[in-house]
Amino acid sequence: MPRKRPLGLTTEQRFWAKVQKTDGCWVWMASENGQGYGQFWDGDRHRLTLAHRYGYELTGNVIPVGLHIDHLCRNRLCVNPEHLEAVTCRENLLRGETLPAAEAAQTHCIHGHAFTGANLYQRPSGKRECRACGRRRDAQRRAGLPREQLALCMPTPRKAR
Repeated sequence: MPRKRPLGLTTEQRFWAKVQKTDGCWVWMASENGQGYGQFWDGDRHRLTLAHRYGYELTGNVIPVGLHIDHLCRNRLCVNPEHLEAVTCRENLLRGETLPAAEAAQTHCIHGHAFTGANLYQRPSGKRECRACGRRRDAQRRAGLPREQLALCMPTPRKAR
């Protein structure tokens, strides 16, 4: 049986009291963590949890081990289960406004060479580099240019916010 709070509310009732339902997003109106996600004290489990994860599970959905919950609406305070999807960490990062997403979306290096076919070198770490610029950089290195003057050519990362 769900534990009753001093005011007589169950954990589920306390949760829904903090949600403002609209035609689109169901906005979390209570506490936020430092990254802008809603947070909620789950009194039944005795732990602080992310509001969107709690709401997703509360509506009968299961979050498989190792998956993240992606906000399809891009609103971190939304707890509407129709706007949430369980995805891998990689998929979640590539869908958002993140540095990996920006790098993955780039089609050309900073010097205009396409990241395709024979011109693409992919490091074991997953980073992509332009082979044409790599050849130029190697030639400059063999010519004795200082490291600071070498033509580095990788995707230009967007500055993190």
